[in-house]
Amino acid sequence: MRIVSIVAGAGGMYCGACLHASTLTAALRKAGEDALLVPAYTPVRIEEEDLAAERVVFGGLNVYLQEKSALARHTPWFLDRLLDRPALVRWLGHWGGSTRPEGLGPLCVSMLQGEEGRQRKELKKLLYWLKRELRPEVVHLSTALLVGMARQIARTLDVPVVCTLSGEDSFVERLPEPYASQARAALRQRCRDLAAMVALNRYYADFMAEYLAVPREQIDVILPGLNLAGHRLPGLPPLPRQAESSSGGPTIGFLARICPDKGLHVLAEALALLAEDSQVPPARLVAAGYLADADRDYLAQIEAGLAQRGLAGRFEYRGCLERREKIAMVQSLDVMSLPTVLPESKGLPVLEAWANGVPVVVPGHGTFPELVADTGGGVVVEPNNALSLAAALKQLILDPANAVELGRRAQAVVHARYHADRMAHDAIALYRRLRRAAK
Repeated sequence: MRIVSIVAGAGGMYCGACLHASTLTAALRKAGEDALLVPAYTPVRIEEEDLAAERVVFGGLNVYLQEKSALARHTPWFLDRLLDRPALVRWLGHWGGSTRPEGLGPLCVSMLQGEEGRQRKELKKLLYWLKRELRPEVVHLSTALLVGMARQIARTLDVPVVCTLSGEDSFVERLPEPYASQARAALRQRCRDLAAMVALNRYYADFMAEYLAVPREQIDVILPGLNLAGHRLPGLPPLPRQAESSSGGPTIGFLARICPDKGLHVLAEALALLAEDSQVPPARLVAAGYLADADRDYLAQIEAGLAQRGLAGRFEYRGCLERREKIAMVQSLDVMSLPTVLPESKGLPVLEAWANGVPVVVPGHGTFPELVADTGGGVVVEPNNALSLAAALKQLILDPANAVELGRRAQAVVHARYHADRMAHDAIALYRRLRRAAK
């Protein structure tokens, strides 16, 4: 099958939706399918090479200008191509990484309106390219925020359009009114144009069925899968992580975008509470993830707060790591925590910890309770509660044998079920079912 995956680029940021789509595309190719990743808005930052088309559809600068200027909606296509040059869209991607949903209300609604929105010219260009050159048999959108293009793709190409549900509610709910209500209404209407929707867990499938006002059976659950190359194989002896810590104590890890939603501040407060507990050896916190310019003050406040408590030497921010560096960091941890403030729809960093035998402490909302129940790989705590988080971390730190067992148990499950080959197998089965239904 010729499968085109259209992915909303996040500029210079590693985003969960982009990583999931690229891992799936690579696994589809490995399975013998003709799969291509097509970036929208900006180039995508991914871990796999040679997956993405050089062309960027709905180029960010053209999308922005067409939102703001009626003249830009009628310029010739050859002029638009000048604004889609890689240097320009990469620059825009860097700028766009710091853009908040609060400032994107009109643009979000317009994009969801598809051929009725202000970016209809970009949709025409995409349809022309898909029909003339790519000729897909299935089109897979990385997020429902791209669903405005689904109706015309399905009608023009006569192919099924699939969409992965990936945290759209948290974005839409941060739009100012009236745009939040308009975006919700447009999502509900436009998702009817899809042949199928895919969630990565039962929690989000149930939630989005209600949010989108669609029957639950219209949302398939395909568990996420990792590219396990480079991750630690099950059955190997545990790494001597504590001995490698400069503090002589355990290392706690955080792997996610550095922003309030992901809860690094909650984990920093838990670290401070552990430091006050004489029973707990001196723990350190290592964090990694994309840091937008708009969130630098947030990180600075965390660092300043820890410094005031004499803990500056126990916290390290390592930046946005490439794949090999990220895996090495995870393998150095005794425990990982991702105390998200909002319910999590994917939870990929937790799977990466488990792939290397590292136990986790996570809040009891979103997909986390479901993942922990399935793998037995950690402890669930009260959301947004540093005391609860610190208590669970203390429990694992003082009982390293139990921590190792939790990590070992989850590692076996991830390597057995949460891998890219299984994810591709399930996706191919869905695509074939949709194509048979369309005949």
